[in-house]
Amino acid sequence: MKARPLPTDPMIRQLVQSARASQLTRRGLLAGAGAGAAALALAACSTGGASSKPTAAKDQSASDKTMTWANWQAYLDQDDKGNYPTLQAFEKQSGITVKYDVAVDDNNTYYAKVKDQLALGKDIGADTVCLTDWMIARWIRLGYVQSFDESAIPNKKNLVSNLVDVDFDKGRKKSLPWQSGFAGICWNKEKLPNGLKSIDDLWKPDLKGKVGVLSEMRDTMGLLLLQQGVDISKDFSDADYEKAIETLTKQVNDGQIRNIKGNSYLNDLKSGDTLAAICWSGDITQLNAEAGDNWQFAIPEAGGTLWSDNFVIPIGSPRKANAEKLIDYYYQPEVAAEVAAWVNYITPVQGAKEAAIKIDPALADNQLIFPNDDTLSQVKIFRTLTSAEEQKYQASFQKVILGA
Repeated sequence: MKARPLPTDPMIRQLVQSARASQLTRRGLLAGAGAGAAALALAACSTGGASSKPTAAKDQSASDKTMTWANWQAYLDQDDKGNYPTLQAFEKQSGITVKYDVAVDDNNTYYAKVKDQLALGKDIGADTVCLTDWMIARWIRLGYVQSFDESAIPNKKNLVSNLVDVDFDKGRKKSLPWQSGFAGICWNKEKLPNGLKSIDDLWKPDLKGKVGVLSEMRDTMGLLLLQQGVDISKDFSDADYEKAIETLTKQVNDGQIRNIKGNSYLNDLKSGDTLAAICWSGDITQLNAEAGDNWQFAIPEAGGTLWSDNFVIPIGSPRKANAEKLIDYYYQPEVAAEVAAWVNYITPVQGAKEAAIKIDPALADNQLIFPNDDTLSQVKIFRTLTSAEEQKYQASFQKVILGA
């Protein structure tokens, strides 16, 4: 396969060369790679030059009882020995051996690693992968995912009704939600006993150099836009976006923001390098479980973002039926409840709340797993961008990351 031309900018050129050589993988492994990840993300803004959509691989599941599931860190129930109980139960029940690969730290950097294989219809080394709505929309638009065999996923009927007809996949023919969650703010309760209420609180002088924000553009920029009073679910303007970019740029240039990262932002919270951050809801619950009850999550006063990560089957996967069995398994309410109780994200499966109550009655009141109407009224879904907007806004955001 011919390599894509390297960028002409010498700094970005070197970063891309380094990334190619090291083959960066997964969330937690990108802990110090902010600039490298940004270079990869800039490359990922391109949608490729393929003139026709690739053809789906021939399914070999009947003879090959293996598969690989690529996902984010801390996103599946795990025991003290590092095993995944629900996944082990699936393997025993199905006879399929699953490699669970925590290979996604950021939507853009993951896409940058696999986009060339996808365009050619080649196996990317994952038979199902969970990525965020807007990235899934891109994959579907480019023909990079396979359509589900509806009869192979009967538990699809358990999908909550408000997630069935999304604009990028009407009727959910090619994607199904894995988990949903909020982006908001968090802080070290010991160091900041008075807490935080708004995005503007992150810019207080006593937090200079101790603030982290996410490399996920729609979450970081979404919160900044909401702070400006912009409804991100509707048609905001380029001027609105640029005003928010100006705020981000100023805070980076002034040294208020220490870093812009994917899931490795958790390492900085643990070490104390950052005391406050724009963050993902379930991560903070997990962080408290692992490292002491030291952090607090909140939806900012101006609002937070709501997103979903979704299962898809890449176009080049030769184990489609195996992946469909796994997806169907996780749409059983009892299994979904067990996962939700561990990851503390919003489950998309009807009946999971009732099943979760049997595990722990307190779970029913956890707004990060089973949010009520009041909680949902405080968050917005970042609207789907046009291809032109996506490239323009992402490039503007990545320019700031490269300077961070």
